[in-house]
Amino acid sequence: MAALDVAGVSHSYGQKKALDDVSFSIAPSTFTVLLGLNGAGKTTLFSLISHLYNTRHGAIRVFGHDISQTPGEALRRLGIVFQARTLDLDLSVFQNLSYHASLHGIGSAEARQRINAVLDTVEMAGRLGDKARSLSGGQMRRIEIARALLHRPPLLLLDEATVGLDVQSRAGILANIRRLVAAEGISAFWATHLIDEVDEGDHVVVLDEGRVAADARVSEVVRATGAKDIGEAFAKLCRKPSATGVERST
Repeated sequence: MAALDVAGVSHSYGQKKALDDVSFSIAPSTFTVLLGLNGAGKTTLFSLISHLYNTRHGAIRVFGHDISQTPGEALRRLGIVFQARTLDLDLSVFQNLSYHASLHGIGSAEARQRINAVLDTVEMAGRLGDKARSLSGGQMRRIEIARALLHRPPLLLLDEATVGLDVQSRAGILANIRRLVAAEGISAFWATHLIDEVDEGDHVVVLDEGRVAADARVSEVVRATGAKDIGEAFAKLCRKPSATGVERST
């Protein structure tokens, strides 16, 4: 069973089509990159997968559960890190995570155990009492990842999780997610516009102006496009002229 199956999904904002017959699937226990320029439709797709928007055309299934027909079962299997910061800055790390645990029906004693465990996982142990506003951008992102892991979902969605962070913070967060996939067997679906966040062994879904331009292992995409690397392949696959200046983290 696929961790995520997207079949024939289209979505429009008025007359503007943001997604056009998007189809792909990702296997369990894998790290998959959704690669696309800004405006390619990545956030719209994530909004549909997370049921912020209703799916009117096509189907989305999370471990076999249709997000439109059985949203509770599908969402229970998702951990989501949105692009925008979503921590309550006036609450402590513990309070932010405890509130999320209560939304998932996790009792206080178990919640504390899970909170300690996920903070250790994201290398933020010992920060329970810190106010969220006292944390750096990278630390806030780690707490948001910890929060997404609290209910032990088998699939993580991360929408531009390193946006606005420095190189060291980006590398640390990305490495942490890759370790989770390897150690815990979860699946991660990582949306980015940065070529540097793609490894040769990754499965990559290239989204260009709302359409799937490639869906394969990175090495296969490079070979199929006759490129020397994924950066050059991405530039060839994207129709926007700006794609020739592929963005890399600096």
